[in-house]
Amino acid sequence: MMRLPWFECRAPRTVAEAAAILAAEGPEAMLLAGGTDLLPNMKRRHQTPRLLVCLRRVEGLRKVSNGAALTLGAGLTLTEVLREPRIPAGLRQAAAQVATVHLRNMGTLGGNLCLDTRCTYYNQTYEWRRAIGFCLKKDGEICWVATASKRCVAVSSTDTAPALIALGARVRLVGAAGEREIALEDLYRNDGIDYLARRPDELLTEVIVPDRGWRSTYWKLRRRGAFDFPVLGVAAAARFAPDGTVLEARIALGAAASRPFLVEKAGAFLAEKKLTDEVIAEAAAIAASRAKPMDNTDLDLYWRKDVADDFVGYALRDLRGDDMRAVRLRTARYLPGEPPGLS
Repeated sequence: MMRLPWFECRAPRTVAEAAAILAAEGPEAMLLAGGTDLLPNMKRRHQTPRLLVCLRRVEGLRKVSNGAALTLGAGLTLTEVLREPRIPAGLRQAAAQVATVHLRNMGTLGGNLCLDTRCTYYNQTYEWRRAIGFCLKKDGEICWVATASKRCVAVSSTDTAPALIALGARVRLVGAAGEREIALEDLYRNDGIDYLARRPDELLTEVIVPDRGWRSTYWKLRRRGAFDFPVLGVAAAARFAPDGTVLEARIALGAAASRPFLVEKAGAFLAEKKLTDEVIAEAAAIAASRAKPMDNTDLDLYWRKDVADDFVGYALRDLRGDDMRAVRLRTARYLPGEPPGLS
């Protein structure tokens, strides 16, 4: 049985108090929201903080307000996100596909956005990792995925981030020195170790989603129909003219690098065009060309890159208004010998 290491826990009641604790304790302290990622990592000794700063009692982190933009508290559980009708469809779809019901009841929006990067050689027990001499991400000196690489290539596995990036969301970060607001896509770095631009004393407190009247959707590839992390996430959002012409569009990919990212060329290509089959095929090819999966998660990396084209196409057909229920059912899980959506 894997056991948690010893730690101290504090439960501040305000964001300012939590930020002050982080500033005082430095790297010895880590934030605890739902704990669905951090606590298993602590059991495997990926992280061993001396102090956990529990955010459950912090006021205001679970609010939803709708003014000039939709503001979501980072402490909202994923279940609360998927049940909130004011939230765009793409984000609710992403939240609904995270893990299982029980974990969604605990896991938070902010926690999913700050999810640790994952790798076949990292997400193992301490004893397993010690047997191979550890890895570049934790305690070792070699990236076993790309042995000549000086950079960790552990992959981003957040579902909600691509959905929010496609929607043009921003996040508010509050620290001991003040607060700042940045585009969500700027929160991430393409580095498996130093993957967040959040400073050590900062808390992600709010997600701001512009009210653009966009349609949005999220498509996820994983081996099983539940519980699994994505091996590919595709989010798309667009605003249409009455005749169906795309006025603006954004496509974001997840689980295809160490960060979720926006494919700007695909969005620019779609502007001022109708979503014909030919346009969708070209935009899907542009977006899929940016997918750079590594051999450090589930399923074959070359196949995962190939299927990115199909999943972007599914997302755009969904935005067009096609009935995609049968395709969603067929792509809900991977069956050996039957690539999702291609049979």
